[in-house]
Amino acid sequence: MSQPRCPVIQPFLDHLRFEKRYSQHTLISYQTDLEQFFSYLASQFDSPEVPAITAMFIRSWLAEMKEEGLESRSLNRKISSLKSFFKFQLKNGVIQQSPMTTIVSPKLNKRLPAFVEEKDMKTLFDYVEFSDDWKGRTEKLVLELFYGTGMRLSELIGLKESQLDDSLKQVKVLGKGNKERIIPVSPVLVQSLRAYIKEKPVQQEERDPRLFLTEKGKPLQPRQVYSFVKQHLAAVTTIQKKSPHILRHSFATHLMNNGADLNAVKELLGHSSLAATQVYTHNTIEKLKEVFKKAHPKA
Repeated sequence: MSQPRCPVIQPFLDHLRFEKRYSQHTLISYQTDLEQFFSYLASQFDSPEVPAITAMFIRSWLAEMKEEGLESRSLNRKISSLKSFFKFQLKNGVIQQSPMTTIVSPKLNKRLPAFVEEKDMKTLFDYVEFSDDWKGRTEKLVLELFYGTGMRLSELIGLKESQLDDSLKQVKVLGKGNKERIIPVSPVLVQSLRAYIKEKPVQQEERDPRLFLTEKGKPLQPRQVYSFVKQHLAAVTTIQKKSPHILRHSFATHLMNNGADLNAVKELLGHSSLAATQVYTHNTIEKLKEVFKKAHPKA
């Protein structure tokens, strides 16, 4: 990550990196938002010092981005970045009050997470043919683990052999903020993963501890995983988005549709708040409406 052009940003980024232990991707997002904001202040208000930044400056920046067509979701992310930045300044005594206290985030249109239907997931694993080689085995197991655990792409790629517990039929996942969580894994999938581990190609002197490797013994790359997940999902579904995250949505939605407890799904997904998980109850309600419409004589 490059050094920020505005020097007041760096201490905040260091705080996020070393104390909060945010990911590189998240740090870049914060840096981008803050650099855009301070660049705007420089062009419109002659670069005021942090204590001199008022809510009026912030509203002016947000209004300009809205005029340029930025969506509410992106505006909210930028507002969130500024709130964190000024909270940090307040904590360190740079300012006496945050200028963000009167800034109201725009309302979002609720978008239900897209997911693959249960019948389509069954078709994927029962009828879609994967190549009969190491590549095919890897791809099928990756898809099964995504759908079987709901883990994130970064979590799966970084997963090590030692995180799989055969006897307890579970996997220990290192999630956002280095938080660990335990996810149960089906006995059949555990057996398949153990067989896969035993036959892993070893191209280097020191065995790579990561669970999934390419046929050359190299770790999987995000772009590779995106590519084959999209390819295989295209064989069974017509939904627009076909990605590892859609398998995470499918995992959560299918659990909820089959009566899983909301708090349990929250723990399995590694969400920090219940609000993030509640979006899946909307999918469940849509399912109930569908059942009602088909089954009830007065529907």
